Amino acid sequence: MAGENKRVRNNVRTLREHNLLSKAELARKAGVSALTIDRVENGAHCRLDTKRKIILALGKTIDERTEVFPDLEDGRKR
Repeated sequence: MAGENKRVRNNVRTLREHNLLSKAELARKAGVSALTIDRVENGAHCRLDTKRKIILALGKTIDERTEVFPDLEDGRKR
């Protein structure tokens, strides 16, 4: 299907670097692999639960989700 390889814009790398975290440190805090963090930072799609874990690991609340993943605007996955 067309568009399946479309990259997802997010602010994970920017926020991780702002918090002085390595990919491995963020992965540990989020309970995911460093490879997952790398893929997400490079715009790969991920599960909503993975996004939630990353949001919280970056010290954000669920209400602040669009600061990390703008595609979660209005609580909808786009």
